[in-house]
Amino acid sequence: MNKTLSYLNRELSWIEFNNRVLLEAQKESVPLLEKLKFLLIVSSNFDEFFKVRLAELKKNAVSKPEEKDISGLTNKEQLAKVSERTKTIIANQYSYLNKELMPQLAEKGLAHISQANYSPEDISFLSPFFQDNIFPILTPVRLEEKSETNHISNQKLNVAFLLKSQAENSSMPEALRHKEGELPIATVQIPLSLPRIIWLPEDRGKKRFTLLENLIANFGTRLFPGYDVEETAFFRLVNDAAFSVDEQRDFDFIQAMEEVLEKRLSSLPVCMHFEDASKTIIQAVSKKLSLTDEYSYEVSGIADISALSGLLDLEGFAELKNAEWKIFPNRYLNLKTNVWDVLKERDVLLNLPYEKFDPVVDLINQASKDAHVLAIKMTLYRTNSQSRIIQALERAARNGKQVSVFVELKARFDEKQNIEWVTRLEQAGVVVIYGIVHIKVHAKLLLIIRKEYEGIKRYAHFSTGNYNESTAKLYSDLCLFTSKDEYTQDATLFFNTISGYSSIPTLKHLYMAPVNLKEKLLSLIEREIRCSNKLTPGLIMAKMNSLSDKDIINALYKASQNNVNVLLNVRGICLLVPGVKGQSENISVISIIDRFLEHSRMYYFQNSGEEEIYLSSADCMPRNLERRIELLFPIIDEEVFQNLKDLLLIYFSDNQKAFLLQSDGSWKQRNREKGEEKIRAQKLIHESFKKKNETLYNNAREFTVRRSQAAET
Repeated sequence: MNKTLSYLNRELSWIEFNNRVLLEAQKESVPLLEKLKFLLIVSSNFDEFFKVRLAELKKNAVSKPEEKDISGLTNKEQLAKVSERTKTIIANQYSYLNKELMPQLAEKGLAHISQANYSPEDISFLSPFFQDNIFPILTPVRLEEKSETNHISNQKLNVAFLLKSQAENSSMPEALRHKEGELPIATVQIPLSLPRIIWLPEDRGKKRFTLLENLIANFGTRLFPGYDVEETAFFRLVNDAAFSVDEQRDFDFIQAMEEVLEKRLSSLPVCMHFEDASKTIIQAVSKKLSLTDEYSYEVSGIADISALSGLLDLEGFAELKNAEWKIFPNRYLNLKTNVWDVLKERDVLLNLPYEKFDPVVDLINQASKDAHVLAIKMTLYRTNSQSRIIQALERAARNGKQVSVFVELKARFDEKQNIEWVTRLEQAGVVVIYGIVHIKVHAKLLLIIRKEYEGIKRYAHFSTGNYNESTAKLYSDLCLFTSKDEYTQDATLFFNTISGYSSIPTLKHLYMAPVNLKEKLLSLIEREIRCSNKLTPGLIMAKMNSLSDKDIINALYKASQNNVNVLLNVRGICLLVPGVKGQSENISVISIIDRFLEHSRMYYFQNSGEEEIYLSSADCMPRNLERRIELLFPIIDEEVFQNLKDLLLIYFSDNQKAFLLQSDGSWKQRNREKGEEKIRAQKLIHESFKKKNETLYNNAREFTVRRSQAAET
């Protein structure tokens, strides 16, 4: 193999994913409020990146500045490139928001009125509104000279006021006066209890709105009697959230997790976003918060665009949104069917979000009430608030079922909610396992044990995504329902392994990380290489969220060099460099950004015509393959197999929403070839379900027969 293999940088690769989301927002074919939604996703993604990845990178740049990553960049070099690239993308994001999107929304009857554009009539309307509804809630806080005494809450928007004393007030206690030579600066946090969007009187039928922070800045002088407001600036901090839990505290692990949450509340800032203001006030605020210019992001316009999320669900603007796509019932699993009978006959594939998530909830509901069900075992990584699944598990335990649930308390940013679920489940009598030391349980598996006439029967549900009813409407994921012994016997061994003491299980059909999942993928790639030659080249198709594991990448490079065609669909991070002669000329990588977030993981191997497809909870990342509990499972059912293969081929045919990774690490929109029909994968998948549903409906129609009254008597 070529000794000078090349790889991309992890942080920069993720940043380019966010840039693809921004590029999707800028497409003319995307409705205006959907454009806004994409811009909000860009901001939300960057917030998480800053508080986790940037926070860690800053620490590493200090402690290990010359340490190199897989791409050959030192920590110090990575930090500089990350700062430069993120600033460019954020500048492009705000330029598009201010120059393109907001004016277009105004033309369609949604006009944002900034503080500088208040009319006398607006002031007359807003002044009493501020005094009566906002002023009593506000709390101005002075920024002290010593930065360690200043704490600004994470990701909360603030208004900074640079003040000037009108006259020396001898009656004011000395402790409350600012010191000579000190710039008196106070901040006001935008209250979370108030709506960010303030509606102004309509103008000729057009809706007009301003933002809460604009009112506070405009009328904020009322908060500081005896002072003039020289300048104002809107700013927002993103604080460090990269804290790990003490894994050794077995007896009070929940308390250890709560301590992590407490640390986040008082953590130091990683970076600051501020709306265009003078250097005087920004430098003064930065100094008082110990931030350098390198980590200050100046934006033109609205400092925190999350406020605009309030526009997304407005009634009366349907033309500015995507046309609604109906979510269809699964053809085999619905409330009219007996789930146990169906799963004895066949495996059932559920394709989210094109099909309803209800069969998953219904399965647990039926199990909770079924007198023949003896036990339910389940993993929970992330679930939603008001979860019907949690309610069904509670009901099952109260109905005398043996219910065991593995709740991953270390699921980042869901720790608090998961702790609450643990308390509720335990109170209902559920056996709850909190986690495994040093390893997160990321596998998605449900196992139901039922006593039937023939004896004990097991039913399983495997998924590539979380048991979350909210994300099931937004993320594309795949679920498999089955009662086949090949799956369920291994599922039993899996649960015994993660819940108690056990040697490495001998699984026959499932593959488990960090035990043998990675080795299985490598062996499948190696087998494809052995099957391949110039006359009959091999084929690997894979779909995942991220590809960063060096061993997997090297194996794919080797496959490319040995006549294997490799098609990759990678939504986010991809460190593999395609299209390099002698390294990866037979590899192409696409990334699809569309209405739904692509989240499923699929792995296809041609295998000399004896094709195989595997689904998994795992991406090809070191953390998933080596530091998490994950599952990879083969598809045995022929109908399910064909559906998944067709699905992969549709994705790789997309020429509307797919981006192509270039060998320099950039991404370009995949263009339609001359004479090629337009193919938008998600739309085509939805239309296929629509046709299937119409066929089923027509075949299932009942005809009303007229009968004479005499015949009925």
